Amino acid sequence: MTERRLTRGVAFMVSPFNDRRLQRCRSGWRKFACKDILLAYIRPFYRRRFAMSTSAMKSSESTARMVSKRSPAIVKRASGPPKRSAGAAKRSPGAAKRPASLASRLATALEADIVSGRLRPGTRLDEQALARRFKASRTPVREALRQLESRGMVENRPRQGAQVMQLSLASLIEMFETMAWLEAACASLAARRHTQVDRDAIQAAHEACVSAQQALDPAAFYRANTQWHEALYAASQNRYLEQETLLLRNRLEPYRRAITFHEGLMSLSVQEHQRIAEAIFAMDEARAMSEMRGHLDTLRNDAVRTYGALLRTE
Repeated sequence: MTERRLTRGVAFMVSPFNDRRLQRCRSGWRKFACKDILLAYIRPFYRRRFAMSTSAMKSSESTARMVSKRSPAIVKRASGPPKRSAGAAKRSPGAAKRPASLASRLATALEADIVSGRLRPGTRLDEQALARRFKASRTPVREALRQLESRGMVENRPRQGAQVMQLSLASLIEMFETMAWLEAACASLAARRHTQVDRDAIQAAHEACVSAQQALDPAAFYRANTQWHEALYAASQNRYLEQETLLLRNRLEPYRRAITFHEGLMSLSVQEHQRIAEAIFAMDEARAMSEMRGHLDTLRNDAVRTYGALLRTE
């Protein structure tokens, strides 16, 4: 037993590190003649180191054996990144779109009524009546009206409450001028960037406009005309320009629907649409922009004439 302990201690002692440490002792380990004295000298210091080293080695070996016994699929899964839980995936921003709030849904419904003409310019919007209609409290109704006011669809007058925006003649002219520049930019970009899908959509909407004009159907012409303009916006391949143009167009729709769709204007619009489409398909940006601005000037002049007459009769 003494020999084994001595051998174990000497094995640690003769390593370069341990030898240097022992050499620093003033007496030095070579002065010890007795093995028992040598063992007594080195045992307190090296027993602790040996125990720590041995336990660490055994722990590493046992871990390696346990990992090697596991199946390759388990090892592969363990080495990869941790899987996210289903709850975390649902909470991630891109996992699913949050449903629109009640106020947003009410604002969308009211905007559709304004654009379609069911709520005409100047119509008063009573919060209690709207709450009864939509079976909701007044809080989401009030928030929906605020959203529409920020879009320029509703105005809130002192001591009168909210009502559908009623433009002055000067404001209507300014909006048509702005619309002319936006749609001209869409036409110019469409001439440069349109695809075959865009070409087919523009042509199909134009043919629908021709059919509605020949049938003298203002409602059908309005729908086909809207499709034609929206197809042209999409052909610009600029989603920001498309969004801004649609936003302003929605503000103008109540007035355009009420005052600009008659037999003479439908026939003229079909001819102008044809010239704009030809310029776009020929990839002539300058001509497409010029033709589109001329088209919007025609709509503006007709709107000013008709809307001015309506304002004078009120």
